[in-house]
Amino acid sequence: MAQRMIVIGGDAAGMAAASQARRRRGSGDLEIVAFERGHFTSYSACGIPYWISGLVPDRNQLIARDPTTFRNEFHVDVRLRHEVIGIDLDRREVVARDLTGGGEVRERFDTLMYATGATPVQPGWARTDARGVFGVQTLDDGAALREWLDADPAPRRAVVVGGGYIGVEMAEALIQRGLSVTLVERDEQPMATVDPDMAELVTGAMRGLGVQIRTGLAVTGLEQRDGQVSAVVTAEGPIPADLVVLGLGVRPNVGLAAAAGLPVGPSGAIRVDRRMRVPGFDDVWAAGDCVECLHRVSGLPVHIPLGTHANKQGRVAGINIGGGYATFAGVIGTAVTKVCDLEVGRTGLRERDAAAAGFEFVSVIAQSTNRAGYYPGSRPMTVKLIAEKPSGRLLGAQIVGWSEAAKRIDTLAVALWNEMTVDEMSALDLGYAPPYAPVWDPVLIAARKAVDALAATGR
Repeated sequence: MAQRMIVIGGDAAGMAAASQARRRRGSGDLEIVAFERGHFTSYSACGIPYWISGLVPDRNQLIARDPTTFRNEFHVDVRLRHEVIGIDLDRREVVARDLTGGGEVRERFDTLMYATGATPVQPGWARTDARGVFGVQTLDDGAALREWLDADPAPRRAVVVGGGYIGVEMAEALIQRGLSVTLVERDEQPMATVDPDMAELVTGAMRGLGVQIRTGLAVTGLEQRDGQVSAVVTAEGPIPADLVVLGLGVRPNVGLAAAAGLPVGPSGAIRVDRRMRVPGFDDVWAAGDCVECLHRVSGLPVHIPLGTHANKQGRVAGINIGGGYATFAGVIGTAVTKVCDLEVGRTGLRERDAAAAGFEFVSVIAQSTNRAGYYPGSRPMTVKLIAEKPSGRLLGAQIVGWSEAAKRIDTLAVALWNEMTVDEMSALDLGYAPPYAPVWDPVLIAARKAVDALAATGR
């Protein structure tokens, strides 16, 4: 009898695992069944704001591999609109509900791939039947929002609740659609993924786009009229809205795993080993936004839901399931985004992360430009470095600037990954030409400034 692999979740991690397992095992002795509660497989959720804005014209451009491709080329039995509602590890079965046809199915497994992703944070006030309230976690969510925006009459006033990556990107997308946009953030600054001094630069750019930003303000409810949202309720009064987009963050989707007895770590996500296997459970694997992993700088278990990690983790799991050997080396939290033309990048620890992990450190901010000052199109760039005392080891970095800013974070990520000191970084042989950088690259300027700051602490 052929071995059977059940995949729960048909996006990045789950289908990467299925693909890798198929490549290594062939089609003869491994049957793969993948359950996905939505309508799509292997799509870029990160691209949804750019489809909403119209920058990406066709939804299908966000889909890497559709179900037909998986069925025909990878021989994966993809079952869309099927939600797994139970896992029986003793009987080695899953129970799935058919969301279209009704009823339930039971399927046995020899190998289980758990890739349920993350679920949006949804406080009580956000659980509403009012029309015009949307999340943007899945491509199904994006399709529903796009349909609402294209309706006649189109909404004119939007409120985005939450100032993380999704909130910032959706605020820009809705501005580009011609809506009046207010972003409401409970903290004192949006973009909590960077330190407040860097987030302030992002706030200024958003206001320059025309986004009204209300910080230090919690949402407590929604008002509706005739079944449609009409306002967001706050302690400072209602904010009128024809459309509300929720960007309050996500939590690992571990309900099924916890109910089945799989271990959940201190981050709230599923514990896995370096090969993406769940410790203590033979032939049970997990990957993607539902798992925790090791932060290579702090040494702590973390939950960082990013598509880059999900794809790598799914690939590692699939290689191992297929009989090979691979490990996932951990994360350092590298991410980039943009607000119109302003680019934001970060890697490693923020100041509060470094303090919580017990490091003593210095922080420096260096001002430079993306190109030689005399070259047309030269724009400001701000680089922040956090370095350990007294070793000088880089702990974290953030960049805010215009073109050529965000991808410079990759240079800093490589330095961080390899535990370089800022002194070593200050001598890096980086490329130079006036259209691309000043003769002293902003990364080198920041590293030199950090070296000086460390020297000053020793005096």
